[in-house]
Amino acid sequence: MQPAPSIAPALSIANVSKTYASGFAALKDINLDIRRGEIFALLGPNGAGKTTLISIVCGIVNRSTGTVSVEGHDISSDYRAARSLIGLVPQELTVEAFETVRSALAYSRGLFGKPADPAFIDKVLKELSLWDKRDAKIITLSGGMKRRVMIGKALAHEPQILFLDEPTAGVDVELRKDMWAMVRRLRDKGVTIILTTHYIEEAEEMADRVGVINHGEIVLVEDKTELMRKLGRKELRLELRSPISAVPQALAHYDLELSQDGATLTYIYDDQAERPGVASLMRDLDSAEIAFRDLETRKSSLEEIFVNLVRNEP
Repeated sequence: MQPAPSIAPALSIANVSKTYASGFAALKDINLDIRRGEIFALLGPNGAGKTTLISIVCGIVNRSTGTVSVEGHDISSDYRAARSLIGLVPQELTVEAFETVRSALAYSRGLFGKPADPAFIDKVLKELSLWDKRDAKIITLSGGMKRRVMIGKALAHEPQILFLDEPTAGVDVELRKDMWAMVRRLRDKGVTIILTTHYIEEAEEMADRVGVINHGEIVLVEDKTELMRKLGRKELRLELRSPISAVPQALAHYDLELSQDGATLTYIYDDQAERPGVASLMRDLDSAEIAFRDLETRKSSLEEIFVNLVRNEP
């Protein structure tokens, strides 16, 4: 049987580096493939290289080494075709103050050589809850509304890949919910979404895969569920019926943490079976005649995993 043909990535980044004239290496040999139709979250602390990488793909910053292709189009030799497939929502609010909302979107569509399509522009305005503001000058809008306009401008030419660089920074909760609902709809239509965010709970909820970048290098790329399975810790807290002064020697191999008042035991474990499991602990607690009145478990969040990864980087 012939093997199934591999599906080419929507975006392929190979051996990309960026060193500025000052000698600062913002990116170091980045290799990353983004799958078609996925939501990919790129996480990293400030200055890690997230925006530099996005700017290179979008043709705003020149790379020092490496190649980038968008749906098979090289961003240098076939720049116009590659760029036409990309929508970018940058961190900064860069809109013409005295332009109307509708004309801003229509102008952005025309910049990419797309024929006028008022019906499509109206659809985008409605999806972004901008319909009531369609004839308003942008200078009169709130910061949240201006952010919606930025997204509308990025969507006006119907891109296949959408970059969202900190898209919900400084916007209210209601707008964030609206935007993420819109992102899901776009993904369902086959649009590839690459986002950077400080709101890691959003990446945890939305992303299919997660990449972590630090000091200009990719630390890891992993399916979100697999990342949390492999690196996420689970915590079991046992509230004891009677306080104890110390953990019995027979339980030493569990590395239990005893609270200062002796009333709570905490056990950290994972899914890799490298440490004894909970069932074993329960049996051994019973053998040691340690009874508990209540227990609770919790899983580490994506934020905790991210912080630990970055903290462990040299």
